[in-house]
Amino acid sequence: MSGPAQMSFADIEPAGYAAPVVPQVEVRRSARRRRTVSAYRDGERIVVLLPARMSKADEHRWVEQMVQRVVAREQKLPRPARSDAALAKRAGELVDTYLDGRRYPSSIRWVSTMRTRWASCTPSDGTIRMSVRLASMPPWVLDYVLVHELAHLRVAGHDERFWALVNRYPRCERARGYLDGVSAAAHLPIAPDLEDDMSDDDCAAAADQRPANGSSSSVA
Repeated sequence: MSGPAQMSFADIEPAGYAAPVVPQVEVRRSARRRRTVSAYRDGERIVVLLPARMSKADEHRWVEQMVQRVVAREQKLPRPARSDAALAKRAGELVDTYLDGRRYPSSIRWVSTMRTRWASCTPSDGTIRMSVRLASMPPWVLDYVLVHELAHLRVAGHDERFWALVNRYPRCERARGYLDGVSAAAHLPIAPDLEDDMSDDDCAAAADQRPANGSSSSVA
């Protein structure tokens, strides 16, 4: 894959189009892509993925189109849903619906600095952090990641008891496939199934709490 190209949004802004605050667009070409074009937000950037052999003229057209799609998709999502307060409200609803109304997070917030995880959880203090990349994804994908992290407040690690809680969410498999597809298409260094979403200290604590027979102890 060739190195990413950087451009400002002004380079692709059509006449009469009121550009939102999108400081930077990154174009990545891949020889593994034949025809497909995709785009996603990565913090303050919008990353556009193109086939390596695409012409410059087609690149300009597709970058403009894909950036506008990402921006339009984000604008359809009500702004309160992207606030920390709305995130906490949704987390509470999911705890009540799927997790028996137990172990609400002490704190949950969006973060823009997450590069190798979709989310992270520290069960010992009840805090959860969610990547801003998730804000522009379908709501059922965000809900899956929330349920996954909320389940860690009851069970540390990824054992059978943990997955029994997570799998109460009816769209688990579809959401996992969606996230894995985004990671693979964008060559993101994110582990499948959010396997590295706990802090190092809590991972160590979970290992210490695991009985000799291999089962994991609950941190509820």
